[in-house]
Amino acid sequence: MAPTPGPEDGQVWFVTGATRGMGAAFARAALDAGHAVVATGRDPDAVADAVGESERLLTAELDVTEPADAEAATAAALERFGRIDVLVNNAGVSHKGFFEEMTLEEIAHQLEVNFFGQLYVTRAVLPAMREQRSGHVLTISSGAGLSGFAFSSAYAASKHALEGWMDALNDELEPFDIDTTVVNPGMFRTTLSTEASMPITDPAIEDYDERRAEQVEWWTSRDGQQPNDPAKLADALVEIATEEDPPRRFVAGEDAIEIAEERIAELRDQIHAYRELSTSMAFEDS
Repeated sequence: MAPTPGPEDGQVWFVTGATRGMGAAFARAALDAGHAVVATGRDPDAVADAVGESERLLTAELDVTEPADAEAATAAALERFGRIDVLVNNAGVSHKGFFEEMTLEEIAHQLEVNFFGQLYVTRAVLPAMREQRSGHVLTISSGAGLSGFAFSSAYAASKHALEGWMDALNDELEPFDIDTTVVNPGMFRTTLSTEASMPITDPAIEDYDERRAEQVEWWTSRDGQQPNDPAKLADALVEIATEEDPPRRFVAGEDAIEIAEERIAELRDQIHAYRELSTSMAFEDS
């Protein structure tokens, strides 16, 4: 079910991680489409610089790892606009490193930002959506949410957790006419490959030296080389958020589609290879 009309027949969007990259693009696209936007980030001034000025824009401080921030930003949004129609869970970080070398603190931080942070914000927003009996939760996952890959094990874990949570959340929210969409972007030309968005763990184990050097060189050379345009993704999400029956999943970018198709083929191959053994688990008739 489509969200209810917003101010001047638009929607009210709540976007996390709007300081730069995709988040800023999402906020700008929603504003350009005539919607009201609550753009959030740890530095509201930086959010305003990234998104621009508009009478339909509210910037709010929000560190997604702080539940109190999520509650305060939600309250500010409701005070200003009266409701929230579209939540975009976008804030995230991508820790890079081989699992064995990463510290437990780095892994915990990865999960705290990419997984628990989205839970904190969504839990703060859902009471308003339930009261409205309408709304749409869009959560930005990744190609790594479809298939994990080396040097990104903690990141893949955080995105796989998001995917399972969103699958279940859809069933829980459907009776309230609240839609959910998981977005799996491929490589988009944002600031993801910068140090602030992509911290790399310190070397710790000699056996990984050669492969680590190759991975670091590859990832640090991606900035400005990603094939996809974040502005086009933002426009696509604006379109999806106005559909009467939006998709539960949107795979964004030809590279992401390739990952998804490879994963589907792998699952089919594994099912076929072990079908006889897998279907031999039932109790024998007495």
